Order: sequence, then structure tokens, then C-alpha cells
Amino acid sequence: QVQLVESGGGLVQAGGSLRLSCAASGRTFSRSAMGWFRQAAGKDREFVAAIRWSDSSNYYADAVKGRFTISRDNAKNTAYLQMNSLKPEDTAVYYCAAEKRGSNRFDRSWEYRAWGQGTQVTVSS
Repeated sequence: QVQLVESGGGLVQAGGSLRLSCAASGRTFSRSAMGWFRQAAGKDREFVAAIRWSDSSNYYADAVKGRFTISRDNAKNTAYLQMNSLKPEDTAVYYCAAEKRGSNRFDRSWEYRAWGQGTQVTVSS
């Protein structure tokens, strides 16, 4: 069983930066892909970014392109989400996800089998 632990959330002013981390553990961690999703209050969970573990190919939602960067550290089994130029509309609980199965798309939350507990990101105006 894979466990995911997120860290790095917090309160920041608009225009500021935060870096989220997601550490994976467990004997069966497959290193296929890791994704970040977010859920704002009263809204559905939405895709933010994903990285394919084998070649670091990355994918972003249009809303965060050019501001967010996803990366990974093989040795630490950890993925990162560097968030710059934050906006109030980025306020949400951010979740990392792993153990992806199914299609070649990375924005489908239902294709990820392991989820972290979530970390709150609040951007003040």
C-alpha cells in the first residue's frame, strides 16, 4: 500500500510563492506518475499538474501554466509543486495523487488510486 504525505501549504499574499511536497512510501510504489489536484470550497476537485515519473514529462492545467512547476526527486520518491505568482483564486486544498492506471491522460482523478490527506493553500488579496 502506498502512502502519500503532503506538506508546504500555508497562507501567502497574492503574488507570493509556495512549494508543496508530496512524499511517497510503501513497497508497492509504482513510480508511474504523480499528480496534483485541488478543491476549493464548494467546487469540484480539479486537475492542477502531473509528472510522468519515467521521463519527467509534465502537464498543467491552463489556469496554472507559466506559474506552477511540477518536479520530482527519484531518490526521495517525492514530487514537488512550485507555485509562483499566486492568485486568490488558487486558494484550495491541494492533494497529491499517485498509482495511476488507465489512459494516457493525467487529468482524470479517478485513474489515481493513492491520495494524500491534502494541504491548505490560502492566497490573500
